[in-house]
Amino acid sequence: MNDLRVLIADDESIRLMNLAAQLHSLGCEVVGEAADGVQAIELARQTKPDLVILDIKMPYLDGIEAAQRITAERPVPIILITAFGERELAERAIEAGVFGYLLKPVAEEDLHPAIMLAMSRFREFQVLRHELENVREALETRKLVEQAKGILMDRLHLSEAEAFRRMQVQSQRENKKMADIARAIITAAKVM
Repeated sequence: MNDLRVLIADDESIRLMNLAAQLHSLGCEVVGEAADGVQAIELARQTKPDLVILDIKMPYLDGIEAAQRITAERPVPIILITAFGERELAERAIEAGVFGYLLKPVAEEDLHPAIMLAMSRFREFQVLRHELENVREALETRKLVEQAKGILMDRLHLSEAEAFRRMQVQSQRENKKMADIARAIITAAKVM
C-alpha cells in the first residue's frame, strides 16, 4: 500500500484528521482532504487519486452522489464510510459502483483490508472493462467487414471468400486494420 495516493472526505474535521493519520500509518499518501461532496469532486479532478474514501453523510452533496460523479469522470476505487447501517444506503452505494463500505468508527485493522479489497476489485473491474471494450471493437469490426463484403460481392460479383480475401490483401498492403478498410469501402459505396 506504500505510495497509494488517497483522497478523503468527511464533514467532521476530527474524523478527517484521524482517518488521515490512519492512512499515513498504513503507508498511504493523503493527496486531498474535503469537508463536503462538492469539494471532494473538485479535489478528485485536481489530484487524480488512486483511491477515494468518502463519508456518506456530508453537506451540499452526499458521499454516494459524489462517488457517482467522481467515477463518471474518471473511474477510481471508492470506499464509503458511514455511521448508519441502513439498507437503503448500502443499496445506493452498490448502484454507485463503490468498492467498499465501512461503518464508523473506522479502526485501522478494518481500514487496511477494506483498502486491499477495494484495490483488488477495482483491478479486476478494469480488466473486465478492457476485455469488454475489446469484444465491442471486435463485434464492430465484424459488422463493418460483413457490410463491406456485401458491397464488394454485389458490385464486383465476387464470392464471399473472394471479397474477404481482397479486403485482407488491401489491409496488408496498406498496413491498415480491417475495420478501416471496411469503412473506406462503405464510405465509397455511399458516394457512388
